[in-house]
Amino acid sequence: MKLLRLSTQLHKWIALVVGIQVLFWVAGGLVMTAIPIETVRSEHHVREQTPVPLVLGTVRALPEVAGALDLVPTKAELRSTARGPAWVLTPVEGDPVTVSAVTGTPFGALEAGEASRLAASAYTGTGVPGEARLLPEAPQETGREGPIWRVDFSDTERTTFYLSPETGEVLTRRSAVWRFYDFFWRLHIMDLENGEDFNHPLIIVATLLTLSIVVTGIILLWIRLARDWALYRARRN
Repeated sequence: MKLLRLSTQLHKWIALVVGIQVLFWVAGGLVMTAIPIETVRSEHHVREQTPVPLVLGTVRALPEVAGALDLVPTKAELRSTARGPAWVLTPVEGDPVTVSAVTGTPFGALEAGEASRLAASAYTGTGVPGEARLLPEAPQETGREGPIWRVDFSDTERTTFYLSPETGEVLTRRSAVWRFYDFFWRLHIMDLENGEDFNHPLIIVATLLTLSIVVTGIILLWIRLARDWALYRARRN
C-alpha cells in the first residue's frame, strides 16, 4: 500500500508540473506530422528555373579574382545567378565574398524594382509581389546575417522571399505556415528565444520528469491490475 500511495502522489504532482509541456509536445508533434515539410518550406511556390549556361570565355580565372581581392580562399564556388556568373570565395576567417565572375569586382547595388522583379520571376502562385525592402540586418527567421532584401507576396499563405543583395538570388522562403510551424517547434523543444537548442537542461529535466510519470503510471497500473485480479479470483472461489 505504501508503494501504491507513493506512486500515486508522485504521478499526480509530477503530471501537474509537466502536464502542460506534454500537451505542447503532443500538439507540436501533430503540427509537424500534419503539415508537409514541402509546404512549410514554400517549395510549391518555387518556379522551376531553366539553368543558364556559363560562358567560360567571359569568366575571370579564380587566381586572378582572388589576387585582385588579396584573398586566399579556402573554398571557391562559381555559379550562375540572375545577375550573371559569380565567384563566391570563402576566406580562412570572415564571411564569404561574392563578386561578379565577369568583372572580378562586387556587383552593383541591387535596386528595389530589380529585387521585386527577381522575386516575382522565382515565384509561382496567385500572389502579387509587394514593394521590395532592403533590411539592414536579416531577421532571425532567415537564419542569416547582414543586409537582405525582403519581398512579400499577397497569397493566402503570406509568402515572403528573402533575396541576396549581391546576386538577387532567393536565399530563404518564409510564410505564415512556416511561422505557425516554427512556433510549435519552439514550444516542442522548449527554446522560445532561438528555436535551435534541443539539448538544454530544461528540456532534459522535463523529459526525465515525464519519464517518471510513465514509470509511476506503469507501477500504478500493475498494482491495480494485480489487486483487481486478486478480487476476481476471490469472488470465483
